[in-house]
Amino acid sequence: MLLPHIRYLLSRPAHSSFSRLLSKHNNPFTIDRLSGKDQGIVIFSMNYPQTKNAISRLFLQQLRLRDCITAVKLDKSVRVVVLKSDVEGAFCTGADLKERKSMTADEVPIFVDLLRSSFSELETLPQPVIAAIDGYALGGGLELALACDIRVASAGAKIGLIETKLAIIPGAGGTQRLTRAVGLSMAKELIFTGRIINGEEASRIGLVNHCTQSDAFTKAMDIAREILPKGPIAIRLAKTAICLGSDMSLDCGLVVEQQCYAQV
Repeated sequence: MLLPHIRYLLSRPAHSSFSRLLSKHNNPFTIDRLSGKDQGIVIFSMNYPQTKNAISRLFLQQLRLRDCITAVKLDKSVRVVVLKSDVEGAFCTGADLKERKSMTADEVPIFVDLLRSSFSELETLPQPVIAAIDGYALGGGLELALACDIRVASAGAKIGLIETKLAIIPGAGGTQRLTRAVGLSMAKELIFTGRIINGEEASRIGLVNHCTQSDAFTKAMDIAREILPKGPIAIRLAKTAICLGSDMSLDCGLVVEQQCYAQV
């Protein structure tokens, strides 16, 4: 019997409203569907220079991250997603701290829950998602990148979960996804100290897959183009097997792999 997640993965219809989410006008978050030899690659771009892509309630609402993700998730023609920033010097600087100070005690958990669920939606996209980290990726910005499958950072990127400096902890998946990326001890050190590291150190500890001396987006596109010609069903099922299996015992993970293998 197929696991529900695998059955859902194989039965999704194409999504007819994808094109409605491509407008670049007055939107801090845009989707570009590439054509020609890059057909099948979709670019998610953040562009909110006023706050260096800091995540406020308005930004998150305009971002429509979950709506955009749903459109891409249901479009079988999309094979790879690249997430980048169009703001010079910043990938995403995390939560808007000025707004955070103005929130009531009841509003804060609602906002954080929305942020966490949006990142989880991104993480569960069936297509591979590659984060191109140029500039600052702090707090929620790093948590956003951690929800992606592959991360590329420029050497000069500034990366860190700095929440403990503000007497809070990462609340949008950082304590869990960072640990899975770099291991228990290193995650503790980075979160306890709130240290900001560059792209080279992030690569050395396994937080990012690649560190580039030029912009990260170019390398991210190279990887996307390498994935693009591979069998799309195989890629989706490989992602399912890896992601589901990583949270199970080896024996259970092998069952997931067996079920996925039977579908290719």
